[in-house]
Amino acid sequence: MERARSFLQSPTYGNVITVLSIDGGGIRGIIPATILSFLESELQKLDGEDARIADYFDVIAGTSTGGLVTAMLAAPDENDRPLFAAKDIKDFYLQHCPKIFPQDSFPLAGATEIIKSLMGPKYDGKYLHKLLRERLGDLKLHQTLTNVIIPTFDIKRLQPIIFSSYEVKRNPSLDALLSDICIGTSAAPTYLPAHCFHTENPNGEVVREFHAIDGGVAANNPALVAVNEVAKEIHRGNPDFFPIRPTEFGRFLVISLGTGSPKSEEKYNANEAARWGVLGWLNNHQSSPLVDTFTQASGDLENLENLVKIGEALLKKSVSKVNLETGIYETSHGATNEEALRRVAGMLSRERKTRETRSPIKKVAAARVAAFN
Repeated sequence: MERARSFLQSPTYGNVITVLSIDGGGIRGIIPATILSFLESELQKLDGEDARIADYFDVIAGTSTGGLVTAMLAAPDENDRPLFAAKDIKDFYLQHCPKIFPQDSFPLAGATEIIKSLMGPKYDGKYLHKLLRERLGDLKLHQTLTNVIIPTFDIKRLQPIIFSSYEVKRNPSLDALLSDICIGTSAAPTYLPAHCFHTENPNGEVVREFHAIDGGVAANNPALVAVNEVAKEIHRGNPDFFPIRPTEFGRFLVISLGTGSPKSEEKYNANEAARWGVLGWLNNHQSSPLVDTFTQASGDLENLENLVKIGEALLKKSVSKVNLETGIYETSHGATNEEALRRVAGMLSRERKTRETRSPIKKVAAARVAAFN
């Protein structure tokens, strides 16, 4: 399998392993898209207008809507450059979400939605499927510009399936179409239908079949999945990570983007969960941990522009840290998130340049140019 050309040298020639992780959250994927747009603009100030997110990260991981953003950032166009700039993803959501999640407007729409949720998925997914087929075409997992990790859950095998650029090198049966992987990881239970797809060998024979639903069912923390995948590669002796040790986690630079967190009074508690039945777990709009990222779809569709404003407002807020005892974010009253991302952009730019300086591939190319001149 020949992979699309990466613009980032191996971590062997650098100081850190760079990981970008994007959580699930349905329509609220607009929020990390807004953050990524700012980060990419800062990278462009440092390295030129052609700089793209995929040029700086060894791994991009995402689940559900985060998996879709991952594919958009890493899929190559006809010139082996990212299919989407980060700034384009926000507009993608604004343009297409109302058609992916169409809303009924007649007087009894609320009652109809409840009945539909009991009978099957709320949305048929047809527009999303068509859209992803058109945008991602015949691109497969092995063709991404940088390594990607997109979790799904196979409801037939009752086990997680991790679509990983690392694993596909050893297991070609995972080399599915990116569009199929995105449809599968975004198939949130009760909201979008499960997705059946397969991979084929060069003769067109089916090699493996998948019955995928939302990756968040099995892996709602794609950052942890990504670090685990890299640690396995280091343990296996992947030369891209020499001489890093498997437990040398101080060498990881991880940027993990969420899609918003619930208010403290909305957090789950055992007394409340103890009373939930099947419908309580699946359909409780305030408390269900299984589908809470999609339950606000109707309201969010009416406030798409507000979601953009939330992302922009987050950039202006002071950096906050989670209190591990309470689980509540506490503001540090120091630098803003915007300032922190600006520093991160500087770190990413320096890391990329360090690798280019140390890489023998770059040195040979430079020597050839000098000799020619």
